[in-house]
Amino acid sequence: MSIYIKDVLGFAKKMTIRRAVNALGLITSFYLTKWLRKPIQWGLPMTISIEPTTACNLRCPECPSGLRIFSRETGNLKEDFFRATIDDLYKDLIYLIFYFQGEPYINPKFLEMVKYASDKGIYTITSTNGHFLNDENARKTIESGLDRMIISVDGTTQEVYENYRKEGKLETVLQGARNMVKWKKEFKSSTPHIIFQFLVVKPNEHQIPEIYKLAKEIGVDEVKLKTAQVYNYEQGNDLIPTIDKYSRYKQKEDGTYMVKNELLNHCWKLWHACVITWDGLVVPCCFDKDATHKLGDLKQLKFREVWKGDSYQAFRTSLLKGRDQIDICTNCTEGCKVWA
Repeated sequence: MSIYIKDVLGFAKKMTIRRAVNALGLITSFYLTKWLRKPIQWGLPMTISIEPTTACNLRCPECPSGLRIFSRETGNLKEDFFRATIDDLYKDLIYLIFYFQGEPYINPKFLEMVKYASDKGIYTITSTNGHFLNDENARKTIESGLDRMIISVDGTTQEVYENYRKEGKLETVLQGARNMVKWKKEFKSSTPHIIFQFLVVKPNEHQIPEIYKLAKEIGVDEVKLKTAQVYNYEQGNDLIPTIDKYSRYKQKEDGTYMVKNELLNHCWKLWHACVITWDGLVVPCCFDKDATHKLGDLKQLKFREVWKGDSYQAFRTSLLKGRDQIDICTNCTEGCKVWA
């Protein structure tokens, strides 16, 4: 059986009638919103990103964790808060992304939280820089029931890799991937579905063919090429690729740069997903890295009160009036997609 089919079937097994009905309500209300131009919200999110930690061992140049420039509180997700949140939402939740900022494996309770969510029948995903996948952690990851693992491998040689993954060690990452593949075989497990994510930037774009070869040699299930978001793009940036299809930006006649995609005044993410920070703040999406748009605090309110509350509805309304007026939306190329 194809590894892709196995992953799809693994996802499908998580579906229940209640989750399917909730997802249908979300899709219907999203399209009604587009048609009527006013926010209608039926159902609860079918996906949530939750932040295990803000800490990271690397210093990537376009990442608040790497640059140590957060304007919000930093810390680790607490296990009791996580369990309470999952207990409240799991019946409607289809998949859970263990990532926002930081390196998930730095949280010492990370894999215990993955197992808790997995035991609730939720499809679980994480994104890691791969430096903590020693033999023991690789084994424990398989045992946790994690469904999908994204490993960032942004170069096939150390020299190119460290152009973006500052202070990273490529061989450590590749050995971590080998450990994961080994333990999957040992346990005869189809999960997690392992992905090499290659963030295409100018210094590494020539290595795109090589990342596919490397993934095949190691036994990784899939390679995904990701376009890079850069903060200061207007005057050009050394990270913007020269290969047009891998760039989020295009050069104008005056020499400055702009985001390629049109900013449509609707966003599927605001209807089916949200982000919960390590300390319980609810923010609209992963582009709000500093949690500047706080839509609620789960230390004070139940999730349903936040999701259906005035702050969330006001944000959805402002988005319908003009995404180009919302700071976190202006550098986003994802919001116009229906399936995220």
